[in-house]
Amino acid sequence: MAAPPLPTRARTANDSDDDVVTEGDPSSTAGLLVERLQAWKHMCGYLENYISAVAKEQAGRAKEQEKVLKTLSTPLREAHHFDPALGGVAGLFENLRANTQGQINLHTETSKNLTGSVLPILERLHAEIKNKHKEISNGTGKGTKAVESARSHSQKHIELLGQQAAHFDSSGGRVSAQHDPYVVRRGTLYRLNKQLLEENNNRQDLIAVQNSFAKFETYVVQTVQTALNQYNQFMSGQADRQKAMFGDIASTASNIPLDFEWNGFTKRNQHILVNPNAPPRTMDAVSFPNDKHRSTKPLVEGTLERKSRGMGALKGYSSGYYAVTPAGYLHEYKDNDNFQKDPNPEHSLYLPDCIIGAVDGQKFTIKGKDSSGSKLGQKMAITSDFQFKALTNSDAQQWHTIIASFANSSNSLPTSPTESRNITPITTRMEENQTQGVISGPTSASTPKTAQPTSATSAATPSSAGAFNPELGSNSLEDKKTAGK
Repeated sequence: MAAPPLPTRARTANDSDDDVVTEGDPSSTAGLLVERLQAWKHMCGYLENYISAVAKEQAGRAKEQEKVLKTLSTPLREAHHFDPALGGVAGLFENLRANTQGQINLHTETSKNLTGSVLPILERLHAEIKNKHKEISNGTGKGTKAVESARSHSQKHIELLGQQAAHFDSSGGRVSAQHDPYVVRRGTLYRLNKQLLEENNNRQDLIAVQNSFAKFETYVVQTVQTALNQYNQFMSGQADRQKAMFGDIASTASNIPLDFEWNGFTKRNQHILVNPNAPPRTMDAVSFPNDKHRSTKPLVEGTLERKSRGMGALKGYSSGYYAVTPAGYLHEYKDNDNFQKDPNPEHSLYLPDCIIGAVDGQKFTIKGKDSSGSKLGQKMAITSDFQFKALTNSDAQQWHTIIASFANSSNSLPTSPTESRNITPITTRMEENQTQGVISGPTSASTPKTAQPTSATSAATPSSAGAFNPELGSNSLEDKKTAGK
């Protein structure tokens, strides 16, 4: 079954260029942008202090000039956010310092005009910057928590896969159904896909925030220009020398290109900001520990049809996706999709505890207990016949051959790796029927230790000592057919 299109993002599972971390960390995209807002906020605060001090200086005259100069801190906080070249915000503040030093006398009327007209513009701008700061902090915070939570779940599942793969090796392949590395790996793929969804969503949010910054900074610069132009109008009524000073301040601010600071900022920090042209991540580029472990590779997998039991028997056969794992389980899934939902098996048969019947064309039967679900459910499970039908006779023979390498051959049944399974002995009538339809396998189940995964159209040949031998399995089938006759 073809997998649905996946959300994509480049690089690996543990590496990301759009991580969101705590506020104030300039090494992250969100932290850098929040710090930049703080820089603009402080810049606006400097201008507010400057205008307020000028208003007071109009009444206090020369004595107040020192206070005005002190409001223009040297250097500016977060000065690295502003272009040091002339023509930007840094140049504007240098101009303010030079002209403020030359101011001597201000009038009371000018002080009132500055307080009533210019200062409110900057105060409103300051409040808007604060609101923008709060909006971005809250927005990126939600994305951060979602990404961190998804990464935590992925990491835990990857660690669980490592534990179960190691347990598989140390225990000789005897693991429970829910701890089968094949099952754990599929769960890991699901959580990694969910992580990518969260990371890509967060990435899009950050790109949107970046794009909004350019427009917002244009507005900030325009507002500063408006405030300083009004400031020039009020101060130009003073003496010619003062008028020239304040005209120079406003001219310097007005000559700042609207995108001058933003273009310089993006150029200096292109190694930190998100590149909108970079390709998103895909599952094809994801790798994680034990992804290729031999215990995760099925000996055979593909589509089979299983006859419904109980009231559902009237529906006949229903199609499903099945896999025989090196751990000795036959897992049933609704489909082969690992990403739309967590792929938990519908049924799991521990083959060493099962009995497999002979192949009848495309059909064969397995008698055993369902090992899926909780431990209580496993204890309460009863022995049932699972009737399967393959697409072709050769497919049925292939499935039967591999399953027979695990399945039990007599009524003296071994136990599963998790607990003893009390399988109901086969009745005398069943034994009679067995001579006609049930083929006995090896007297003790042996789990293939090394086997290459195969599809439903190619045979899987387990190798190494104790593993299933296709030629021996074939001879056993022929011998039993002869005995049945």
